[in-house]
Amino acid sequence: MADLLLASNNQGKVCEYRVLLASAGYRLSSLSERGITETVLETGNTYEQNACLKAQAYARKGQLLTIADDSGLEIDALDGKPGVHSARFAGENVSDAEKIRTILDKLKGVPREERIARFVCVIAIATPEGEVELCRGECPGIIAFEPAGEGGFGYDSIFYLPDLGKTMAEVSQETKNRVSHRARAAEIACQALKAKIH
Repeated sequence: MADLLLASNNQGKVCEYRVLLASAGYRLSSLSERGITETVLETGNTYEQNACLKAQAYARKGQLLTIADDSGLEIDALDGKPGVHSARFAGENVSDAEKIRTILDKLKGVPREERIARFVCVIAIATPEGEVELCRGECPGIIAFEPAGEGGFGYDSIFYLPDLGKTMAEVSQETKNRVSHRARAAEIACQALKAKIH
């Protein structure tokens, strides 16, 4: 079985990708499992640039086929923000609860029909030689008025899925692995990874 490096040490993300990419036929390992301690800064202005930066740097370092992702929340009423700055939108090292409060404060008085949003995920697959393939997934939704649900992380508890009548934090992991932006990008990545084996 071929090895695949995931440019992350986030255990939640590692577990999620092991499930999402299970059918691709690779043995997935995290940076720490490969003894890689360097940090690659996300200095790009787009999800694509950030995913490429990480995938190419770690593919060179680990001399392995590598995947990296960048994702964010885009809210129409905030002109697409927080977007690529989703993780740091409310400041450095703030809790998910503080990030959520910042978004809800900015949307005070905005009616439901104008709270349209989407989660976006871009996965970059890079070879040690520097070749890159990009896979993009989007999940449409609405920003809820209050957080709901115990699951997920980040903005999941205020991201309402109209088709399911629940927030991303209220759906099962199994459902999330089917409908999320990451799941949709991973589905495309799975096909691309399979093609690299054969």
